[in-house]
Amino acid sequence: MMQDADPPVHSDPPMQRPSSRRRFLRTTLAAAGASVLAACTKGAEAVRSAVTPGPSPSPTPRARGSVTTYDPADDAVAKLDTRWPIKRVVYLMLENRSFDNLFGAYPGANGARVGNDLGKEIPLRRCPAWLPGDLPHDFGAAYADVNDGKMDNFKLAWLSEVSEYYAYSQIAREDVPNYWDWASEYVLCDNLFASVLGPSFPNHLCFVAGDHYGAFDNPENSRPVPVPEGGRSKSWGCDAPDNVFVYLRDADRELTEARPCFDHTTVPDQLHRERIPWAYYAADRNQVGYIWSTLNAFPSVFSTDLWEENVRPVDHLVDDIRANALPAVTWIVPRYELSDHPPWSSTNAHNWTTEIVNAIMEGPQWEHTALFITWDEWGGFYDHVPPPTLDQNGLGIRVPMLVISPYARRGMIDHELGEFTSPLRFIQDNWGLPHHTRPIRRTHNFEHVFDFRGRPRAPEPRPPVPVTGDPFVHPGRDPSWPKRFKIQDLGQ
Repeated sequence: MMQDADPPVHSDPPMQRPSSRRRFLRTTLAAAGASVLAACTKGAEAVRSAVTPGPSPSPTPRARGSVTTYDPADDAVAKLDTRWPIKRVVYLMLENRSFDNLFGAYPGANGARVGNDLGKEIPLRRCPAWLPGDLPHDFGAAYADVNDGKMDNFKLAWLSEVSEYYAYSQIAREDVPNYWDWASEYVLCDNLFASVLGPSFPNHLCFVAGDHYGAFDNPENSRPVPVPEGGRSKSWGCDAPDNVFVYLRDADRELTEARPCFDHTTVPDQLHRERIPWAYYAADRNQVGYIWSTLNAFPSVFSTDLWEENVRPVDHLVDDIRANALPAVTWIVPRYELSDHPPWSSTNAHNWTTEIVNAIMEGPQWEHTALFITWDEWGGFYDHVPPPTLDQNGLGIRVPMLVISPYARRGMIDHELGEFTSPLRFIQDNWGLPHHTRPIRRTHNFEHVFDFRGRPRAPEPRPPVPVTGDPFVHPGRDPSWPKRFKIQDLGQ
């Protein structure tokens, strides 16, 4: 089935809306509704309900995101009373790693060291920090990987030589030691799934708004275009070129096309109405990674002063944390080069995340902070647990989530079924906001992973992994790669 897709699943889409792509999606979605998603539902029965970027390589003036240090006097005018002793929530979303790719070997977790390749057991080879290219990870690739719930078809050799070799791979603990240390000291979720069986865009909608609104794949026709700031920009939001569109699928599995610009309420909208301070850190428009600045897909933010006042350059994040300038709720998405998205270095992503966590731990608000760290989808890497079916587009393939807080239960492996809306439920319940979407209403609020009766624990900052070279420059080759591999797509 996948061989008949035109264009291939991971190639750039043509500028005209491809009728063959629509036919492929209709056929695939119909089959998914009848087989693979039903099989995934059966699978659900087995589960319980320091890189310092410094100046940008191409520095741009700070044009948005004015920052002020938190002032307790703001309590008098903002709704800052909370259900739990958490006054600051930080929600960080990295890129493209399955649970088994990062934590499959973690002791006590529901992980795997051996993969299923069309019924044949194969050991998961070591995944290097740098890869020679990307792995297929759009909706079609997800559908093929899940393979009627058998979770045995991840190689997709006809689409990607990199996928054929590295889909069944696993990152070693010594390459990302702090992830494992945080899991040991705080909470690791081993039953959390991407909200959508598909790639970044719909899952990032769930990350900020609590719903995918029918989206299940990335926008079509999206290409980098020149921008006034200099350089080029690729957008998946309201500022994308006019010919960019996204396929939506309703509850009856009917396909429609729409601009990636949604007139829906986000959780930042809710916070704004209640005068609860918030911020969203993302790549600037002329940086690679702007596609994940997802609030540009919501006019309620993008077309208002909130875009200038609350959406901040991610290059300034660590400085803002050290200045005690994070508001009550903060969303973070990375620059592409530090995102964990192949082919970029997983070690550099680990060190950047470490720098963020250390800065939070060393700040005055640590005692009142809850930090959620996750990866936006599986990225084409093997995972052995079939995703449950909760609606027409999800859930997606399993990903890790870490919960770090002085109140987090020490060394807990959380087996409760969760998704990307679960931290949003925590935010809404902590500040007494309504559950405005069905995915948020049906999920848990993470209260079970905290011990709010105990005393907050002291922080334990951790060192980065030693690395050489520039994190913003791909080294070109890795000695561990097969000799035939050459550098492929570096993103955007």
